[in-house]
Amino acid sequence: MEKQAILLSSKLFQKHRQVEVVLNRSFLAWKEIEKSRKRSSGISPISERVHSRGVQVCEILAVGKAEEDNQDNTKTRSQKKAKQHSQRYPHAFTVSYVRRTRLHQWRCADATFHCASQELCEQWIKVINEQLSLLTNRPKSLLVYINPYGGKQRGKRIYEQKVAPLFRRACISTDVIVTERANHARDHLKMEANLDQYDGVVCVGGDGMFSEILHGLVTRTQTDRGVDQNQPDAKLVPCSLRIGIIPAGSTDCICFATVGTNDPVTSALHIIVGDSQPMDVCSVHHHDIFLRYSVSLLGYGFYGDVLTDSERKRWLGPARYDLSGVKTFLSHNYYEGTVSFLPAEDTMGNPRDKLQCRSGCHVCQHKPSLKDKQWEMSVEKEKTDKDGSSWNVIRGKFIAINAASMSCACPRSPKGLSPSAHLADGTTDLILVRQCSRLDFFRHLLRHTNKDDQFDHSFVEVHRVRRFRFHPQHQEPVSLEGLSESPKKTGFQAICSQQTGCNYSTANSSWNCDGEILPQVAIQVRL
Repeated sequence: MEKQAILLSSKLFQKHRQVEVVLNRSFLAWKEIEKSRKRSSGISPISERVHSRGVQVCEILAVGKAEEDNQDNTKTRSQKKAKQHSQRYPHAFTVSYVRRTRLHQWRCADATFHCASQELCEQWIKVINEQLSLLTNRPKSLLVYINPYGGKQRGKRIYEQKVAPLFRRACISTDVIVTERANHARDHLKMEANLDQYDGVVCVGGDGMFSEILHGLVTRTQTDRGVDQNQPDAKLVPCSLRIGIIPAGSTDCICFATVGTNDPVTSALHIIVGDSQPMDVCSVHHHDIFLRYSVSLLGYGFYGDVLTDSERKRWLGPARYDLSGVKTFLSHNYYEGTVSFLPAEDTMGNPRDKLQCRSGCHVCQHKPSLKDKQWEMSVEKEKTDKDGSSWNVIRGKFIAINAASMSCACPRSPKGLSPSAHLADGTTDLILVRQCSRLDFFRHLLRHTNKDDQFDHSFVEVHRVRRFRFHPQHQEPVSLEGLSESPKKTGFQAICSQQTGCNYSTANSSWNCDGEILPQVAIQVRL
């Protein structure tokens, strides 16, 4: 590999040590040099012990003149020595950069270098800033939405104390909107926001806030391009703006699955350096009526019932999910229906191959042209096979039907619902949990918290699909208006004749779409 040309090189001081600082187009490096003379036969050779450090230019956040240290009292010997060097070299600049720590967390670190002249100091600042200006993927202006009510209601404080100072340091201008009601951010993006003046949109909140912004941006993009979202086969136009997530919700599943941690500082630093991750989006339709988009979980049965019950207990805060989860588990309801799906190609891997989606994932980085051709072939195959032979059809009684477009990992479930699901391969993992005993279902749920294979049960099957449909056995509409009323089915009914401990109800469950309840049960989903 050809060695890159050096843009600037100087001998400077860092604290009380002399360092040689070298900058090329991709790397800033500095090495400490300690010189000691050894007397031998009248000759005094110089031996050098070198300590090297460095940072990639793409991970430098900012550079500027160092703030003066006005402390007069120096207590230790090293502090006195450092102050002497500061007086000898009064002109200094500070480089702020990303420092990686454990568990995928990032922190902002500073390195201050002292120069002998003001001209040299300004030259270093100018040349580094010139290299940073070439990084066109970095945002310069952001539209920020803060949900002050999500999670533990800490969104505004998290942004002001942890995120805003980093944005200011990186010279990113922001327009901040604190939302006042549900769907405030979605409606503002769809109708009012002037998106041309921003490089991205940032949501400070949980998965629900991210979903609001996703729907606002995608809907705005389709409307501007004349795409009819009510057509299930309509080809959606990708959004030009990226969405940044500052985790401040209850579970923050989307942030955890994409970044690897729910840490506001880490997320802010990823936004500043311009990191991006493509994500699959599911469109959900009821016949020819568009319902919602989904990027993480579509859940019917267990997870739909948990969400429906938790909506009646919002006054409990995040604890409502635990209470509703226990209640739904004890109720142990199952539902009849038909699932039909279009399998993904073999090149997409399978949900049990134990290949986790990470940065540089070869599955997600296949050529877009190839992906488009495969998708077109799948659609054509669906249209030509009028008898439905290209689709797999499964009828049965299900405790849960889940579609995971990502691993859905979170601190409580480090592996997630589908550990090998990919973020941007154009597929979703369809997980079918058939009627089983309460004990067997508990074992299945327990495996989400450990390293055991949660699919290794006779009553669980998983398929990687591009499209799927669901039709309930009992065509009974679900109304959001009934959430505040008492449910029609009781929590504890007679045990079914198969002695599985399941409660059968002629009523339908609800679909949990990224934390929102869908108004219809019969749906068709496209990636």
